[in-house]
Amino acid sequence: MNVTASQGSLPNDPARESRSYPIDVMTHYPSDPLTFTAPVSLQAHQHAQQICQQQGDRQRATQIYLNVLAVAAVRFYLTCMGVDTRWDTCQSADPVLLAMMDTADLELLHLGKVECRPVLPQSASVHIPLEVWGERLAYVAVQFDDALQSATLLGFVETVQTQEVPLAQLKPLDDLLPYLQQVQESRATAPRICLSRWLENWVDDGWRSLDSLLGSHRPQLAFSFRTNHFLADEAVGRAKLLDLGLQFNHQSLALLIAITPTTRTNGASGSQELLDVLVQLHPGDGLAHLPAAIHMSLCSESGQILQDVRSRHHDNYIQLKRFRGIRGECFDIEVSLGQTKVVEKFMI
Repeated sequence: MNVTASQGSLPNDPARESRSYPIDVMTHYPSDPLTFTAPVSLQAHQHAQQICQQQGDRQRATQIYLNVLAVAAVRFYLTCMGVDTRWDTCQSADPVLLAMMDTADLELLHLGKVECRPVLPQSASVHIPLEVWGERLAYVAVQFDDALQSATLLGFVETVQTQEVPLAQLKPLDDLLPYLQQVQESRATAPRICLSRWLENWVDDGWRSLDSLLGSHRPQLAFSFRTNHFLADEAVGRAKLLDLGLQFNHQSLALLIAITPTTRTNGASGSQELLDVLVQLHPGDGLAHLPAAIHMSLCSESGQILQDVRSRHHDNYIQLKRFRGIRGECFDIEVSLGQTKVVEKFMI
């Protein structure tokens, strides 16, 4: 297949799956320092074809094709800027969801998602569909040339109030990284929950003892949690209700965490105090099962995903594998559903 096989229209030949976009050293930096232009690689075209070929509707397939190319262009730019991204868990990487939604999301590791919206040549505005409003760090406009050989990142907006945003109203692309840095710094200052203090009967704001949260309202949930084979008599448990936001009618989930003190012998050097940690996610009041496709992840302080579990239809709870840590170690628990993500930060 030559380079021109996918220019200007959807390719007809099936393409093998590819999950990454190689950085092309032929990047063109335009004279305008407020934008960024890069070539759209053959591999990006092949991947777009592989994603959209399952769609029977031609118009939908075309939109998906452009969305995937826009994500590739933004991912290319962020990689050049040293920003870590993850696309395989995004809605824009799921052919089933793409059949129902017009989305072009890209996850910035441990930070959130940006929406990458394609702009055709000569367009004076960028279309941002209502279904992707909210729960995005920014909306980036990506304009293609007629042959779909190059993509120019024109700028971004932080929030949207209309589906058609004039290109003249975009913030300069040069402001995107400082804005993301500001978001990261503001989140980094949020205090971490110190689990070791729970052993001293401490209850942090927003957290409750299992008895007060579960008690008579959810006896079956309390029984399930307390009878887990991992929980010893000395285990201490806390629970917090997580709000999924307006998109899910403020449906709540119950995040349950139990810790158990233990020791590890280090030979001649003595022993070391550890905490065993168990994390479960349950449906909120009035619901028997979790919504399908909820992700719960254990992440390191740097954002690396150490564990990930996803709910299926009719799951009444999901659980991470038990893990342990020493005092002072930090980790995050991320719970996400669709465009909504909740992050809870902890320190052993």
